[in-house]
Amino acid sequence: MNFKPDKKLGFGLMRLPLNDPNNSGDINMEELKKMVDVFMENGFTYFDTAWMYNGFRSENAAKEALVDRYPRESFTLSTKLHSGFIETEDDRDKIFNEQLTKTGAGYFDYYLIHGIEGSMLEKYERLHCFEWLLDKKEKGLVRHCGFSFHDTPETLDKVLTDHPEMEFVQLQINYLDWESEWIRSRKCYEVAVKHNKPVIVMEPVKGGTLAKVPAEAEKAFKQREPELSIPSWAIRFVASLDNVMVVLSGMSSLEQVKDNISYMKDFKPLNEEEKKLCFKAAELINSQIAIPCTACHYCTEGCPMSIAIPDYFSLYNEDMRDDLEHKGWTINFSNYDTLTQRFGKASDCIECGQCEGVCPQHLTIISYLKDVARHFEH
Repeated sequence: MNFKPDKKLGFGLMRLPLNDPNNSGDINMEELKKMVDVFMENGFTYFDTAWMYNGFRSENAAKEALVDRYPRESFTLSTKLHSGFIETEDDRDKIFNEQLTKTGAGYFDYYLIHGIEGSMLEKYERLHCFEWLLDKKEKGLVRHCGFSFHDTPETLDKVLTDHPEMEFVQLQINYLDWESEWIRSRKCYEVAVKHNKPVIVMEPVKGGTLAKVPAEAEKAFKQREPELSIPSWAIRFVASLDNVMVVLSGMSSLEQVKDNISYMKDFKPLNEEEKKLCFKAAELINSQIAIPCTACHYCTEGCPMSIAIPDYFSLYNEDMRDDLEHKGWTINFSNYDTLTQRFGKASDCIECGQCEGVCPQHLTIISYLKDVARHFEH
């Protein structure tokens, strides 16, 4: 296939810099423009957004920071159709046309049927979304058709068998999930390879989990490459996979952009010894992490109690690491209290289940919220 970007690093417009850290839609546009400029100046061109990212403001931000400031052919833009916002065939066009307006892009270089898993696939099939997407391509409104995926390798094999017209697949792959019994990154990747489909990688740093690793793992990484950041190992791990065409990094600061560029501009794949270091780090992390949340915030948009689920999980994970739960009070108790002044408490959960229905990690969120409440609200 000849549609792969020249460089493997993509800018995920999902965790953007914020003016108010408690409002995902309050994007710091001046900071974002600087980030986009540095990214483009260094020859990177792939940008990924979606309808609901950053409180439904990501596509607008893409227009202001990218589309309005650069020639259209100088970058590639990807966005998505999510099953949670469509109930009829007419809804597909309503969303798509609004996306064209919000981004001002005129067309999308890559367009994805978003987050295929479980009942979502049935809805996409019932509403003929695959055929609809091909029609957009024939009309020149989409250049390349694909889908993102959060289900089993067996389901992925079925989708790619039923829809060989899909040109690429976006998968959650990272060294922590590579052998995960639930995410099954390696097996899903192998299915894509079997079908000869290029892979776009999402969550290479697993929502920041692989940016801050246990001390033993950090020491091993630094002994090997003293000048490289800890997140670089996660991104380089997936970028080293042969069939990967783009690795998306959800960058939220100019420093993160510069760091990613420093090792991806002239990318060198990991060797076998370096991959083993990543797998050793995964073993250490898995022995400590309490809740494997990636902070995608899919769960928060529809929460009737406005519970800051990913933020609470992050605080809880921090306290659970290294047996901190046995050390009494930590600063995270104050951080939790501060968040509850604006959002619902973990104990406010009414167990409606909407969060678990949209969680790409298939987390038992209701149960985890009870753990959080017991820890921080006792």
